[in-house]
Amino acid sequence: MAGHSKWANIQHRKGRQDEKRGKIWTRIIREITVAARAGGGDLSANPRLRLAVEKAKAANMPADRVKYNIDKATGNAEGVSYEEIRYEGYGIGGVAIILDTMTDNRVRTVAEVRHAFSKNGGNMGTEGSVAFQFKHCGQLIFAPGTSEDKVMDVALEAGAEDVITDDDGAIEVLTAYADFEAVKAALEGAGLVAEVAGVTMRPENTIELSGDEAERMQKLLDILEDLDDVQEVYHNAAL
Repeated sequence: MAGHSKWANIQHRKGRQDEKRGKIWTRIIREITVAARAGGGDLSANPRLRLAVEKAKAANMPADRVKYNIDKATGNAEGVSYEEIRYEGYGIGGVAIILDTMTDNRVRTVAEVRHAFSKNGGNMGTEGSVAFQFKHCGQLIFAPGTSEDKVMDVALEAGAEDVITDDDGAIEVLTAYADFEAVKAALEGAGLVAEVAGVTMRPENTIELSGDEAERMQKLLDILEDLDDVQEVYHNAAL
């Protein structure tokens, strides 16, 4: 199955993340904290925490810092209590946007999110206004040049739902949420390590933007991603 090119967008985002590692670590620590409090500190029994720890490793966070935050969360030590809130809205050209946030002050967060949308050509929507345009699933993306046949054979055998080859040669593997870890382990066991791997909200359809609209949309996404309380930004723009 063919798909739109997304490799340039992935590389752009990875580059921006490298520029702001401190903020990335802060977001990962929040995720570790919430996951550990909700499901305990045992990695083998807490898939959400396992994913958070993998993100920490990928971001080169020291192991002792990861352990400290797990212990702190599960020990019910005094500290900030985070609340998970999802916001939905529209960007340039009707692009659908989902923001997953973790906050200790929802009044502050909603004000910052609304301001970012309104000052940059977008607008907030109500709960459920755009979520139906996305699928909650596991996603692994392999660099152009990876053997499509090998990825497809291993992924489908391990239970993946679909394998998509994008226009630029990147290969995308999609899984059900519950099957993500098994498929990822099978691919890595076959020597296939994804550039991007995680559970995501994947758009069912995309809206193509170019020129000034694409620049304005990228600016809006950058501003939303830079908000302190925002953990993830999902959208259906093809820039």
